[in-house]
Amino acid sequence: MNTLYQELVERIRGEVPDLERLVHRALQAWSQAQRESGDRDFFLDSVALNLHGFYSGVERIFELIARHVDRKLPDSETWHRDLLLQMSQEMEDVRPALIGEDGAIALDEFRRFRHLVRNVYTTNLVPDKLVGLMSALPGLWRKLKAELLAFAEFLQRLAEAADPG
Repeated sequence: MNTLYQELVERIRGEVPDLERLVHRALQAWSQAQRESGDRDFFLDSVALNLHGFYSGVERIFELIARHVDRKLPDSETWHRDLLLQMSQEMEDVRPALIGEDGAIALDEFRRFRHLVRNVYTTNLVPDKLVGLMSALPGLWRKLKAELLAFAEFLQRLAEAADPG
């Protein structure tokens, strides 16, 4: 059995519940932020932090796949965007596309938002920027979760096929 692929399978399957928690927390905080209250900014901060964590977790999985399956991790100045594009493309004789083109486009918005969160004070975040992300999040997550788990199954089959016994 290919232990590297098996480890990746376990890592992907282990990250999915963590990502699910981040999505749930972002949605909960967003719901609370929609209520007019003095605590609205705190809930918006929570949304921003959880969306940051969500995309960072997704990107961590993509990095592992690029490094250990593709054996090709982008290294340009735009490597974050390049990595996302790489995951949406089939690597001939290596692996199928991990995510669809629509998913890559949607995830790119989350990548850009993460960049914003990293580089500006949260007090300067415009809540209107969150509206599109938060409406896209449930559907994006459902599809992405299915794609991640399907890819884990693909790796599982490769790992088992490499078993000489």
